[in-house]
Amino acid sequence: MIALELGEVQRLLARLDDSFERAIELMLACVERGGKIVVCGVGKSGNIGEKIAATLTSTGSPAVVLNSLNALHGDLGVVSDGDVILALSYSGETDELANVLPALARFDVKIVSLTGNPSSFIALNSQVHLNVNVEQEACPLNLAPTSSTTVMLVLGDALAMVLLEARGFSRDDFARFHPGGRIGRTLLLKVHQIMRGLGQMALVPPEMPVRQVLHEMNLRRAGAAVAVDSEGKLAGVFTHGDFARHFELHPAIGDVAVEQFLTRNPVTVRSDKLAVEVLNILEKHRIDDLVVLDENDHPVGVVDSQDLARFRLV
Repeated sequence: MIALELGEVQRLLARLDDSFERAIELMLACVERGGKIVVCGVGKSGNIGEKIAATLTSTGSPAVVLNSLNALHGDLGVVSDGDVILALSYSGETDELANVLPALARFDVKIVSLTGNPSSFIALNSQVHLNVNVEQEACPLNLAPTSSTTVMLVLGDALAMVLLEARGFSRDDFARFHPGGRIGRTLLLKVHQIMRGLGQMALVPPEMPVRQVLHEMNLRRAGAAVAVDSEGKLAGVFTHGDFARHFELHPAIGDVAVEQFLTRNPVTVRSDKLAVEVLNILEKHRIDDLVVLDENDHPVGVVDSQDLARFRLV
């Protein structure tokens, strides 16, 4: 069944032509002049239309769903001159949708249709038609909309994503529309909001003996000590792991200056970066503590991987 649907998506990709480009141009022009995309469908096509409308809206292209059944009984009020109508009907002959088209002709709108029949009434009465024809539904009876709805959904996602790129929609824009949940937290939170500040850091001079460094780390329940030079700049990092590795070779390590065991060029991050970058850095370098620097390369905090769960970033 899955192979059938994958095959139909491949067929969709193979037949994409300049109609897709024209659809993007109409939708882009509409959004840029302050209009919206009105998505209309019935049954399973209507369900797919709701998802497409949600994706468009969440990526900065205003979209609403027009209920075909209620359109002629007042719901046409959501339509304005300049809008683009995205009409979804696999047969292209759905009565409820076909009956709405004459009423839409009274508005200055453009219609982009997604149907499986280029010769259908809805396709012929659209400014742009996108063919979502399938050879076979995944349904064993070849009746239930399965492959056809998958193809329709994939094409709708493609429209939304290309429109996103054409509009220059950025990660910051995405964050504005997704302030809640894990996406919002990772996109909106900055490093300075999740780090442990100076008062919670084991900040030590390079000449401090390891024994005293460990005391500072235990005092602040820190997994790493940050060594700074006389100018306040980062000299290196010393972790509990470093102590364990060096103790075997240097049993008297406690009386030796920590500068001999520092990691001189540790991985760091700027305090004004997004928290999501911390996740990527920690995963890439397989480290537990990340030193945070200000614009002058002075340590101002540490991100401890154990804190990420508290901020619900992992």
